[in-house]
Amino acid sequence: MHTYPSYVAPSGRAIARFVRDHPFAVVTTSTNGAPVATHAPVVFPPGVEPGETLVGARLWGHIGRANEHWQHFAAQPEVLLVFASSHAYVSPSSYEFTPAVPTLDYATVHLTGRVTVLTEPSENLAVVERTVAQLESDRAEPWDPAASRHVFEKILAGVVSFTIDIESEVAMFKLSQDMPADVHARVRRDLIDGDRRHPDVAALMTEVGVTCPEGNRG
Repeated sequence: MHTYPSYVAPSGRAIARFVRDHPFAVVTTSTNGAPVATHAPVVFPPGVEPGETLVGARLWGHIGRANEHWQHFAAQPEVLLVFASSHAYVSPSSYEFTPAVPTLDYATVHLTGRVTVLTEPSENLAVVERTVAQLESDRAEPWDPAASRHVFEKILAGVVSFTIDIESEVAMFKLSQDMPADVHARVRRDLIDGDRRHPDVAALMTEVGVTCPEGNRG
């Protein structure tokens, strides 16, 4: 992925945290023809928390067995994972200066690594249960899956779980941080209260802030 110096992630920990907070990835591998991509949940194993980097870490994922993509993993284990926020249109009406041009704000992380299919039913169950646990952890009152474990076990035959050992990471956090502080604030407010709302991008804008208070007015 091409990146720009003005739109770097604030830290390696922010990259890892973004992956943890956006656990639905595009999983892409090469084949003899066009690359194949699947949208799939990708989560942190139990006991693993976001650190300064994801290089060297192992993530867990799963897809439906009916999806033939997993059958390519053994022959082509190199995988690209793409994690992304929503894409927020930024209108020049928030800038209050001219000339100006519109743009899109977003954040994305690309990870590369090697994928390995898990073959033991116990491993498969662990990945599925961990996926539910991580996604439920953001709820004020997480759902308890204990009473449904037998259902999980029943559907495992239709699931393929895998690990990804991360070898590289690259990120782009394009969040109007190169704009003056007042413009940055108006863009953020528009993404919260405007006609097309993107609260996830607005929250990232708060986290990243501005790189130069005076910014670039075109």
